[in-house]
Amino acid sequence: MSTLSFESLCLKDDDCPSPTQPHGMEDEFDTDLESDETEEGNKETSISEVYLQACRVVGVVPVSYFIRNLDSTTMTLSHHGLGPLGCKALAIALVADMHIDTLELADNHIQAEGAKYLVEMLRANFTLQHLDLSNNCLQSAGAEHVAKVLLDNISIKSMKLSGNGFTDDDAKYFADALTINSRIKELDLSHNEFRGKGGEHLGQLLANNEGLEVLDLSWNHLRMKGAVAFCAGLKVNMMLKHLDLSWNGFGNEGALAMGEALKFNNTLVHLNLNNNRLTNEGVGMLCRGLEFNDTLRVLLLAYNSLTVEGALALVHVVKNTPRTALEEINICNVLVNETFVHLLEVTCQEHPGLDVQYGGVGGFIAKKPPKRVDPMKVIQDYLDQRKLRLWDFFRNIDKDGTMRVPVADFRKAVQQSSIPLDRYQIEELIQRLDRDRTGMVDYRGLADTRKQMMRDHRRQLRKVESRQKKEKQKSDRILKTFQSAVEAVTPRSSMVISPGGAKEDSSGPQHFSATPLSSWHHIIMSNSSRYSVTNMSNEHVHLPMLGGTTPYRPTSSPAMRSYSQPNLLDDSPRSSPGKSISAQGVRSDPEMSNSKLSPTANHLTRSRPALNAKQPVVKAKTKKVKKKKTMKRPNKDSKN
Repeated sequence: MSTLSFESLCLKDDDCPSPTQPHGMEDEFDTDLESDETEEGNKETSISEVYLQACRVVGVVPVSYFIRNLDSTTMTLSHHGLGPLGCKALAIALVADMHIDTLELADNHIQAEGAKYLVEMLRANFTLQHLDLSNNCLQSAGAEHVAKVLLDNISIKSMKLSGNGFTDDDAKYFADALTINSRIKELDLSHNEFRGKGGEHLGQLLANNEGLEVLDLSWNHLRMKGAVAFCAGLKVNMMLKHLDLSWNGFGNEGALAMGEALKFNNTLVHLNLNNNRLTNEGVGMLCRGLEFNDTLRVLLLAYNSLTVEGALALVHVVKNTPRTALEEINICNVLVNETFVHLLEVTCQEHPGLDVQYGGVGGFIAKKPPKRVDPMKVIQDYLDQRKLRLWDFFRNIDKDGTMRVPVADFRKAVQQSSIPLDRYQIEELIQRLDRDRTGMVDYRGLADTRKQMMRDHRRQLRKVESRQKKEKQKSDRILKTFQSAVEAVTPRSSMVISPGGAKEDSSGPQHFSATPLSSWHHIIMSNSSRYSVTNMSNEHVHLPMLGGTTPYRPTSSPAMRSYSQPNLLDDSPRSSPGKSISAQGVRSDPEMSNSKLSPTANHLTRSRPALNAKQPVVKAKTKKVKKKKTMKRPNKDSKN
């Protein structure tokens, strides 16, 4: 591929349409040009014209978002699929632009060729300060071009190069460039393929650079060898403040090297070591460096192989180091015990600004703290009782009167005051006043506390009333459904008829006894002539024969609720040979034993349709069956 010069980015005279040229080609692009626009409008229009002409020459489709947002200082063109040629047209348009200072080109697959066009553009453009080239498949050739940008350009302050497949050899380009360039402040090299040798080059970068403040190396492969070399450079660095080394597999050896670096480094404020295969032993080695460090404020150690032993070591370091600056320790996956909680409470009294995030207590997920009084209401009542204003209370930490203070200073001021707030309430208050996690608390929100509390209280009452009403309606529906089910099984109109004696007179009322279905507990029916209805009282009453002259009279026992009908054809050995005995002890006619049975006697639970209903006529078939049954036992009949 031929080299690209700055002149190649500029359009030739042949590429620009002449005044005598027909305007048919220009009509293909949507441009709104007015001759009497202001100078700034003409400038913006000229940049759009240059971009449209460049797209026509290169042979790509223009990005309308770029033309519509030329007046903005931030140009976000991520995920637009520009490719190398689209990046070339964009670079041609940005050569003379003096308005855009942030250019985001993440995920556009510009490759090394597109990076080369950007290098040529940045030789003339000194307005861009923030450049994002993440996930563009730059590879090693693109790393070399980007290193030239860092060498030549004097305006770039931050650059994101995440996910571009850089290797160990490519780390040398950045180390050489940043040894000279001290103007860039932020560099993102995450999600690349730096290993042991790359760690050595990056360690040299830290040792020699005097301007870099934020460095992101997460999701690389530094491992033990690269970690040791990198920490050696961190040991002598005097500018770096934020360092992200998560997902690099440091292990305990890397933790030992980091502890040694923290003994001498006095600038690092934020350190991220999440997911680095650290154990309790590695944390102990790291704590040896924390004993001598007085600048580190945030330490992230989440998702390492730590137990309560490592958590206790971290809290002990804070407790036993009076000059420590640690304000936040994140071990959110570690389960602790009551000893740790007690030690943390004691430590927080000595270091009010400390916040430790842990997973749970006693092997269980930590339960939500009990409902406490709204911390905003507590502060408001405190100020009202003493007739103070918010600014009067925070005057010592808010010198400028902007009502915005750092989180650590706010936490200290509240804990050292006489406001009755515990640690959980203070953290809840900080989360409400710093929702975006910017590290600054805007306590102007406390001014409208009372009105907001009243609105919240009324809203909470409405929620409680609505919930109680719904629960009552639900209970009523359940009870109604249950009652319907009960009535379906045991309706009140359904009665069990206990057959009595034959009616004395056809014209008089027929005597019968009725028992509700709910009084029966279990009914056993078989194909035999015996029917048994069993109750919990286990009491049985023999029913008289149908057609007898003596009417049935229920017994006086109130507990008697079940009845059994014996086989009317079998002779009981207890009865006298002369006459049968009824349930009431009244002797009946011996001829009753040979009387015809009514069909209703075969169904004990059959409902009676009417009081004056007549018994159906007995068929002859019943008599034949009866004779057959009587002939089976000739011996017993002869005895009777």
